[in-house]
Amino acid sequence: MKSYLSYFRLRFITNLQYRMEAIAGICTQIFFALIFIMVYLAFYESGGNVPMNWQELVNYLWLQQSFFALIYPFDRENELLDMIKNGNLAYELVRPQDFYFKWYVKMLAKRLVAVLLRFIPLIILAISLPEPFHLSGPYSINNFIIFIVALVLGLFLVTALNLFMHILTMFTLDEKGSMTTYSVIADIFMGGTVPIPFFPTWLKHIAEFLPFRFIGDFPFRIYSNSIPLEEGYILIIGSIIWIIITISLGYLISRVSLRKAVIQGG
Repeated sequence: MKSYLSYFRLRFITNLQYRMEAIAGICTQIFFALIFIMVYLAFYESGGNVPMNWQELVNYLWLQQSFFALIYPFDRENELLDMIKNGNLAYELVRPQDFYFKWYVKMLAKRLVAVLLRFIPLIILAISLPEPFHLSGPYSINNFIIFIVALVLGLFLVTALNLFMHILTMFTLDEKGSMTTYSVIADIFMGGTVPIPFFPTWLKHIAEFLPFRFIGDFPFRIYSNSIPLEEGYILIIGSIIWIIITISLGYLISRVSLRKAVIQGG
């Protein structure tokens, strides 16, 4: 366990150095948040039935951009991909740490430090803006607690899914097609492109069946009670189940692929 904590601490400290990248990310997220809000404002002012009230939607958009570095579906890990493509994966076989959990911890630390460098300025700005652009407080203390828990679980889940896609590269040896497809599908069904309440009914059913809604849709909607607390408690259990499934599957596939690497090397 100490070795994994050391990997986490080292990756965390290393990524703290990328402050200019964080500043660029903050500016980008502010730009997209304001653009999305203005687009939806025009849509709401045109009238008609809407599945979320205005403040719920604005809160959703600001939280989505504030925690973008945490929920982004695919974060490319060049060191791991190069290791797989160049055949240097054999070096991992002689290390005492488990291959899967070592990279899981490193990817987790990278996402965590990225969001810690970005979200505070974004939240402060969003709260400071006048209506109709400002971020309001959570619906209740209980909603806020579930929001935090859901966000942490979302971090564990998106890291597991991201590592799973990297592990598949051991079989395909080319990540471009599979990871591009994954990124598009994940972004749509986590509510990254359009919030899930705006989906047609048949597409909502598909989104509810997939794990991606637990990354973005669930935490950002529970904050404003767009998802009721009673349903939120059930979705917490769903998040945990998907984390267990994804980590277990990723771990098993990594073991199979590493054994394959041993056979090919022998």
